[in-house]
Amino acid sequence: MASSKRSQNEAIVLGLKCRCPSCGKGRLYDGLLSVRENCGECGFDLENEDSGDGPVSFLIFFIGALVVIMAFVVDAKFAPPLWLHAIIWAPVIAGMTISMLRPAKSLMIALQFHHRATQSNEIDYDE
Repeated sequence: MASSKRSQNEAIVLGLKCRCPSCGKGRLYDGLLSVRENCGECGFDLENEDSGDGPVSFLIFFIGALVVIMAFVVDAKFAPPLWLHAIIWAPVIAGMTISMLRPAKSLMIALQFHHRATQSNEIDYDE
């Protein structure tokens, strides 16, 4: 893995822009959430870069708290029936999740690259 000479703030910006964590120029994704095999600019191997379930876990807590607060405000101000809450908040939750998952996933990949967190850092318990 190439070493990162960027600051953590620069890594965060690259992550939010969905750019290659190595060169900062190439695109990170092929499709909606499919990480490319290699960077188109520098050739960095992105195939083993994996964010796992971390971004989804963070988004569940963040979006969940935000939507609950917004639902309380709407309920206190307008008092809509429960069926209308379901119609309002289901698309809001889906839209927020889909729009925020891509940058959250690339942010996790950029921070893993910055801190050199790889699968090869596993502890050998046989020693």
